[in-house]
Parts: sequence; C-alpha cells; structure tokens
Amino acid sequence: MAPGGIAGRDFRLLLAATLATFANYAPLLSVGALWADAGGAGSAGAGSLTAVMMAGTVAAQLSMGVLLRLLSLRSMFVLGALLLGVPTLAYLPSQELWWLLAVSAVRGVGFGMVVVAGSALVAVLVPPAERGRAAGQYGVAVGLPAVLLLPLGVWLVEQVGFAPIFWTAALLAVAAVPLLRGMTDDRLLVASPTTPTDALASGRRWTPLLAPWVLLLAVACAYGGVVTFVPLTLPSSDVASVVLFVASAAMITGRWAAGVLSDRTGATTLLLMTGIATAALGMAGLGVALDLDSGAALLAVPAAAAYGVGFGAIQNETLVLMFQRAGPGAHGRASTVWNLAYDAGSGFGAYAIGVLALPLDMGGAFLVAALAIVLVLPAVRR
Repeated sequence: MAPGGIAGRDFRLLLAATLATFANYAPLLSVGALWADAGGAGSAGAGSLTAVMMAGTVAAQLSMGVLLRLLSLRSMFVLGALLLGVPTLAYLPSQELWWLLAVSAVRGVGFGMVVVAGSALVAVLVPPAERGRAAGQYGVAVGLPAVLLLPLGVWLVEQVGFAPIFWTAALLAVAAVPLLRGMTDDRLLVASPTTPTDALASGRRWTPLLAPWVLLLAVACAYGGVVTFVPLTLPSSDVASVVLFVASAAMITGRWAAGVLSDRTGATTLLLMTGIATAALGMAGLGVALDLDSGAALLAVPAAAAYGVGFGAIQNETLVLMFQRAGPGAHGRASTVWNLAYDAGSGFGAYAIGVLALPLDMGGAFLVAALAIVLVLPAVRR
C-alpha cells in the first residue's frame, strides 16, 4: 500500500491526473460556446451546449450507485478521462447544434465520472486531519487549468483557430490514463462499497447535505454564465481573456485559502458567509460592467476577482462540510452530491442566463444571478 496523506505518491498522481483532465474541460467551456456561436447557435444555443454537457455529467453522477459497485475509483477515473477526451475531436466535423449537443452529452458523462472519482479519492487517500488542506490542493489542481487555459483558449481561437485547441485538449485528457495506472494503493483497485445515490433516495441521508448543496448550487449557476458568456459579450477577446484569467486565479486562491483557514480555525460559518457575500458582489459588478460602452474592463476585472474568491471559498467549505456530515464510509455519496450541485448549477445557470439575456440583456441576466446568490444566505445558518 502506498503512503497516505497529502505527501503520498498516489495523492500526487491524483493531482496530476486531475490537472490533465481539467485541462480538457476548462478551456472548452468557453471555446465550445464560441464554436457553437460561430455556427449560428446564438446566446441560447451557446448556453445550451454547457447545459447539455452538465446534464450528461449529472446523469453519470446519478448512476454512481451502480458504477461504484462495478468499478474501482481508479477504473472509473480512467474510463471518465477517455470519455471526456476522445469525443472532443468529434466537435470538428460539424457545427450543427444537434451534433454539438450530442458530443457534449457524451463528454459530460465522462466528466461526471472524473469529478466524482477524483473528489472521492481525496477522502480515501488522505486522513481526516489533513482533508482541509487536501481539498484545497485538489481545488488548485481543478482550478489551475481554468486559470491558464480558459483565457488562453479564448485568445488562441483568433490566433490558430479551433482545430489545434480541440486536438490538444483531447490528448491532455487521455494523458491522465497512464498517471492513474501508476497508483498502487490497494483500496483503489477494488469496487467501492459506497452507494452515493442513496443520498437522493433517503431523506435521512440527504437532509444533512441540503444546506451546503443549496449554497454551492446558487453560486455555481453564476459560474456557468461567466465562462459561457463573458467571451461572447465583452468587447474583445483580450479583455475577455484577462477577466477569465482573474476569475479563475481568484477562484483557486479562495479555495486554497479557505482550506488552510478551515483546518486552523474551523470557522466554517464565517467562511461561508464571506464567500456568499463576496461572490454576489462580484457577480453584480460583472453585470454592470457588461452593460458599459467604455471602461468595461476597469470594473469587470476586480468584479471577476471578487466573484472568484467567493466561489472558491464556497467550493472548499461545502466539500469539507459534506464529508463531515456524510460520515465515515460515505465519501462517494458526499462527493456525488457536491458535484451534482456544482455541475447542475453550472449547466442550468448557463442556459438560464442565456435565456434571460433575451429580454433583459446580458448585464441584467448577470444581476439576476447575483440576486439569486444573496437569497441563499439564510441557508448558512443551517
């Protein structure tokens, strides 16, 4: 058995595999929306691309009860990486919306397997006393590709076109497979006894996770709008790239900092309230910036930083809280419920903001998303 904890070899391989798969996922959130828009899909169509991918992700997560009895966590991550990466190349033959939606649904299933297996592996490989820091480090591995590749992908579309981006993203996801095969911990080689979908079937198991689930869902809805529509709405790809870079960098900073503070102080309620307030303020600032004719970047950049820090803190604290409330032996359940909130929120938010933009304009739709974040503050008391 490999050494456990955040210094263990298997945990480091998990972080590397997470970097590789999210290097596929992160840039294609915006690049895929640009590809659909270039094919004439419009804002609603571009939003539906994110929504359908997240629907595939949620469908996979709801099937975890069966999959975890058939597959080890490592095998599930491997299969998910292949389903995420290989179909990326299928975007290239056509820009017809129905085809793009079908490809996105398949990739969403793979991504769902990756995120549930990945966050569950954090709890398996790391003892409880180190999970705050481990969740923070895992959050950095999840967020770093967004910091570097989300803005870079938007900029590269104008420089080299779409095909090189799709090919590179596909190869990066597949590169996770040999990393995962290098893991040696005995617990990763057998099917998991946990059944995370019990959390959806049993009120007793679901109720303790409800409040953090609602918090994460509300803030994730806004995230779907940010990554989908900022590149389509801001005046240039350079400005959009800077805003996406700042939001992504702030997100992993917030997640890492919350992990450190969580282990040191245990101040979960304060961290959650601060995260909610900061994310709502940032989203409102982005909404105002998107309606400005000039000077949009001057407001959009600090607003993106505020939203990113708040969202990062919410991600870390809700994950740690769900692990605590789910109890021993239910890491798969907590991971599934957490990812359901993140992915369903991202998908629904992208679609809803795209639809709201038709009567309200994009800035007004972002302000509605900010209000939705504020409305979940009472859930923090639970």
